[in-house]
Amino acid sequence: QVQLVESGGGLVQAGGSLRLSCAASGSIFSIDVMGWYRQAPGKQRELVASIIRGGTTNYKDSVKGRFTIARDNAKNTVYLQMNSLKPEDTAVYYCNAFITYYGGGGDYWGQGTQVTVSY
Repeated sequence: QVQLVESGGGLVQAGGSLRLSCAASGSIFSIDVMGWYRQAPGKQRELVASIIRGGTTNYKDSVKGRFTIARDNAKNTVYLQMNSLKPEDTAVYYCNAFITYYGGGGDYWGQGTQVTVSY
């Protein structure tokens, strides 16, 4: 069984930093795209950043220059370094990955981790 486990959320003051991690485990053959989404109360889930296996990245405009996504293919892990955090970054952050396993593949989500940025 494939699963994604996140860690690293918390409470931080505006201007501070947090680092999120998400590790995939199970009978994994390969992972193509890995990404981070977030959902604030009353809002739709939105893509924050994504990275493909070769390293090409994509960012939501409002986080460019502040957030950095990276992955360790050997560890099946994706990271999100968040700097210069703003109150509007407050949300539940979800890890996402399209995983190919022996016998199939699919889209997987982590359990979510709360990020709260105070004024």
